[in-house]
This record gives sequence, structure tokens and C-alpha cells, in this order.
Amino acid sequence: MLTQAQIAEYNDVGAIVVPDVLTPEEVQTLRAVTDGFVARARGLTTHTEIYDLEDSHSADTPRVRRIKAAHLHHAAYAALTRHNRIVGVLQDLWGPHIRFDTAKLNMKCAGFGAPVEWHQDWAFYPHTNDDLAAVGVMFDDMAAENGPLMIVPGSHRGPIFDHHADGVFCGAMDPSNCDVDYGSAIPLTGKAGSITVHHVRAVHGSAPNLSDHDRRLLLFQFRSADAWPILGFPAGIAAFDALMVAGEPQEPRLEHVPVRLPLPPAHLQGSLYENQKGMKNRFFATPARAMEPAK
Repeated sequence: MLTQAQIAEYNDVGAIVVPDVLTPEEVQTLRAVTDGFVARARGLTTHTEIYDLEDSHSADTPRVRRIKAAHLHHAAYAALTRHNRIVGVLQDLWGPHIRFDTAKLNMKCAGFGAPVEWHQDWAFYPHTNDDLAAVGVMFDDMAAENGPLMIVPGSHRGPIFDHHADGVFCGAMDPSNCDVDYGSAIPLTGKAGSITVHHVRAVHGSAPNLSDHDRRLLLFQFRSADAWPILGFPAGIAAFDALMVAGEPQEPRLEHVPVRLPLPPAHLQGSLYENQKGMKNRFFATPARAMEPAK
């Protein structure tokens, strides 16, 4: 799936965009399924086990910012966890043995999509080694104006930054005291049907979507089969091994990697968006347009 140049780019930058992984027909099916989920959010007044809602959501005008654990709620999403072209990309990076983790569909709809503050995924779920990545499946074209994922190049080889506020995990880095050149961040743009792959330690975030174009990105967390979660797997080894999508289960491989634990847990649970409400300082302003009550 990947050229040597793409593998080198991933290792150097910490992220790549791979075009034309899904067919137009696959993308259209996923869009239709997603439209159905948004329609069924009508009438909701608060977050649920499936839906994370925009702050400007109302029961009359549904505004969904995330479908949680999307693979558990529709077969079209679940099928992507074993999509041969997606799994093939990961095997080119890590070898034959690949284990899935979870998924979430982040939806930045035109005109009000919420930002995601700078963070490292590794801060949420450190493992015995860092052969982990998030794969983003683009349902829409991602361009500079509609809040694409942005990566600080090379940050996956640096430290793990503090994601706490007043000693409590908040799922985001304080932009006032982190030694990170956010101005060097690069956008991961591409056409619908492309995928992004970003390293678990890469510093990343995204601005709000105030354009007239949707930006829906289905994010899958994958790991090499020999990367085991440091915080354990409460469901047990059988359930852990059931997450294998290629190859065979492996014994844990322990590497010398920096670790900060996401403890004590965030005051607000439910999603990254809720966690990040515990921040003291923000990088991305939330424009008034995005916060207007739905009409």
C-alpha cells in the first residue's frame, strides 16, 4: 500500500495522507449512514452513549460533533476496521500483526464545527511501546478552510507534554507553557476517500469549521499486536485478542518510551470535547458564530 517515500515521511513527520483508499461508492454509503445518525439525534437534549452534541445543539436543530464508538453502532463503520487497504497501510508501517482499539466519528459540520485543542493521543492511553496510530477516514474533502487535522512535524519523537489543569487530567496541552512551535503545524488535507495516519505521540489539533463545507472524519485507533495498554484491559484477555484484525496475538514488547498517566481522571467525562472543558487556557478561539443557539 505504501511507498518507501511514504513510510519515510510518516517516520519523519509523524503523519501521512494516503489518497484514494476508499471508493466513491464506499464514501457515499458512509455519508448516507452518517446523515441517518444526525437525523436520529433530533429530540435529544443531552449527550448519550452514542452521541456527543455540539454546545449549540437543540432538540429542533440537531448538531452532532461526535458519534462515540461508531463501529459498535453500524456495520458500515465496523467494516472499516478490517478494510484490506487500511490494514495494509498499517502492516507496511508495523508488520503483519495488527490490533484494533476503538473508533469515533468526529463531525465538523459547516458553519459550527467545534475545534479540538492541541494534544497527544498517547496522553490518554500509554502502551508498552508506541507503535500506535489513529487512522482518519475522510467522508468529505478536507481543506484549510474547514478545520482539517493539523500535526506539529516531528513532535512524535519528542516529550509527552502535561495534559493536566490544576493537577487533574483535561486531555489538552496548555498553550501558554508548552515548548511547542504551533506555527509549524501542517494541515492533513485531501479528498474524500483518503485517509490520514498520525502517530500516537504526534502533537495535533484542529480549528473550528466556519466554512460552508462539512468535515466529517471517522477516526480509528490501531496498534501493533505487541503494544499492550499500561493501564490494563478490564474486559480481559479474550476480549483483547478479539480485537485482532490481522495476524496473530503477540506478547508485549516493552520499549523505553516517555509516559504520563491520565490520572486523576478528567472532571468531565464522555469525550475529549468534555475533557477539554477543564482547560485553563485555550489556543483555538470559539467564534461567536459557532456558539450561537441553534434556530
